[in-house]
Amino acid sequence: MKLAEMLGTHENRLWALSKQMGVDYAVAGLPPEQNGFKPWDYMNLLHMKQRYENFGIRVEVIESRPPANKIKLNQPGRDEEIKVVQELIRNMGKVGIPVWCYDFMAEFNWFRTSTTIRTRGGALVSGYDHSLMQDAPYTENAPISEDELWTNLEYYLKAIVPVAEEAGVKLALHPDDPPISPIRGVSRILTSADALQRAIDLVPSEYSGICLCQGTLATAGDDIPATIRRFAEQDKLFFVHFRDVRGTKEKFEETFHDDGKTDMFQAMKTYAEVGFDGPARPDHVPTMAGENNDNPGYEVLGRLYGVGYIKGLMEATYGQKK
Repeated sequence: MKLAEMLGTHENRLWALSKQMGVDYAVAGLPPEQNGFKPWDYMNLLHMKQRYENFGIRVEVIESRPPANKIKLNQPGRDEEIKVVQELIRNMGKVGIPVWCYDFMAEFNWFRTSTTIRTRGGALVSGYDHSLMQDAPYTENAPISEDELWTNLEYYLKAIVPVAEEAGVKLALHPDDPPISPIRGVSRILTSADALQRAIDLVPSEYSGICLCQGTLATAGDDIPATIRRFAEQDKLFFVHFRDVRGTKEKFEETFHDDGKTDMFQAMKTYAEVGFDGPARPDHVPTMAGENNDNPGYEVLGRLYGVGYIKGLMEATYGQKK
């Protein structure tokens, strides 16, 4: 397993902290437009990759997307959005960034009803309570049906999977978070391991697989070790979000890595047993004492805790220290 961290696009304190913790791999975003280069342009991606490599870190994943809501909703302009995604994938291949993590959540991305739930020792975590959304207003484009989204996803995959094959870039599809449908009149279709399987089977390819977000799939009720084996056996396990939750898809909260519903040691043993050697990162960590929660799920101290916990599990299972 290649232990990675979400580190942005330009050098910051987390780059140094990650190296000090023995993390040699990065999950990057899309760099901002600069010097006339769009975020997905070859030169912009090359400069970002070189910044990392000059610091001693290798970019394994880009986990950021160009605008894609028109793609998801089949609105005018979707083919133009698809062309941008195709350009991103081609340029990732040219500069040597091997995995693109993407989603198919229309209108809004991961969604929570609270980011200030108190957990162990008063740390703050995010959570979701579906009962609080029953009277929430619809989004501007709602209602959006599941059938529409499945049709639009197939159209999208038919356009980008062949490009990924040519570029040698793996497409890691992230499940919908929360894995419940609908929210604000917007259906969610990637709400389980079975749904992810259906999605990658739409356009079969060795370059089309998943991001196994443990927290989301545990929330959905999927068995995590069984899910790891299911996708690893198909060579479809491209990227891992190693995190945990407490509760169900109707009402859940995030947790420290050692305080949720999943047997995390068993999960790590399963990754080792199937020979998973791809990138994995901690995700959605608690905000701890002294932090201001300006960036819920992504403050610093919880990341340090998560990395240390994961490294311990890796040493106990993979028999390695990094």
